[in-house]
Amino acid sequence: EAWQSWITARPDVRVSPGLALHQWTAVWTHERAPGPLLVRSTDLAVLPYTSGTTGFPKGCMHLHRSLMHNSQATTYWGNGTHQSVALSAVPMFHITGMVSVMHSTIYMGGTLVIMPRWDRDLAARLIEHHRITHWTNIPTMVIDLLASPRFAQYKLDSLVYIGGGGAAMPQAIAQRLLDMYGLVYAEGYGLTETAAPSHSNPTDAAKQQCLGMPFLSAQCRVVNPQTLEPLGVGEVGEILIHGPMVFEGYWRNPEATAAAFVEVDGLRFFRSGDMGRIDEDGYYFITDRLKRMINASGFKVWPAEVEALLFRHPAIQEACIIAARDAYRGETVKAVVVLRSDHEGKVSEQDIIDWSRANMAVYKAPTQVAFVQSLPKSGSGKVMWRHLQEAE
Repeated sequence: EAWQSWITARPDVRVSPGLALHQWTAVWTHERAPGPLLVRSTDLAVLPYTSGTTGFPKGCMHLHRSLMHNSQATTYWGNGTHQSVALSAVPMFHITGMVSVMHSTIYMGGTLVIMPRWDRDLAARLIEHHRITHWTNIPTMVIDLLASPRFAQYKLDSLVYIGGGGAAMPQAIAQRLLDMYGLVYAEGYGLTETAAPSHSNPTDAAKQQCLGMPFLSAQCRVVNPQTLEPLGVGEVGEILIHGPMVFEGYWRNPEATAAAFVEVDGLRFFRSGDMGRIDEDGYYFITDRLKRMINASGFKVWPAEVEALLFRHPAIQEACIIAARDAYRGETVKAVVVLRSDHEGKVSEQDIIDWSRANMAVYKAPTQVAFVQSLPKSGSGKVMWRHLQEAE
């Protein structure tokens, strides 16, 4: 009763000339009929901003058709039904949380369990209590959950699908999921510019450390970033994307828009800025950001590859690789590391360096290591490597 007067009140709200105010009670009692649908698939729907991990955030102009395509395609690709129960742990301002979690779950008529903010133990309790079946996430969330001292207490056997993107899933972490729960982490790949996935692993044939295949309706290429010549199986080049999920351009930024697109075979392709390769089965693998490569004495070092190898070290919870100045090599490899709580004070920087030299090519191995309590992350959970690089 305490709410009745507030809910039924008719406040004096002033509206702009030419607009009308409709009371919600009048809408749901059908006293007023809705007007004609004027929104078209070609109208601007939303301006999600890039995460800023590689530069200043830019607004991406997405039309209703690009969001609707990937909302539907995510449902079909993941075998979603009205019986699906999804955990919404990725922020809804993030393109993955918006399209691949919120919109697709609504489209399929499933149940959406919403977390107000990330908390690893709360996530585990929600999965257990609500019998979550589908969890799309950022790999850093899974890494954090597995690092919980209470992880062994939780029952996550309701999960039939776990996957995501935004960063590479370390092979060692994916293997733990497979060994403990029989879950294959289905990595996907996409950008704010592609309304979430442009690539995804088939749920029944996923490969580890892999972006997957081009998503429904997508056409993709791997090309030489300078000449745009197509490259063959196994050759590393820039990933180009064409399809209905691709955005129209950057909001009020024609220069950036022009630089982001290129024409190949008469089609308008988006330049992802990511380096990758294709295997003989048509699966795509990412090497790293084009702008993030470290040039150590002429050797190309891709930070994501070194990070994935470092995750095999039993003491490392998280790691971020950046470039450091070196008088001899020009640039050298530096690892910024978060240790597991039970290894703090027991492992030295030199221990990490020695282990790295024994477990990867010497030119890739970090020559410098810095221990930190946490890595800087964006609101969507991505490691902000650029912040660390600029500080260096």
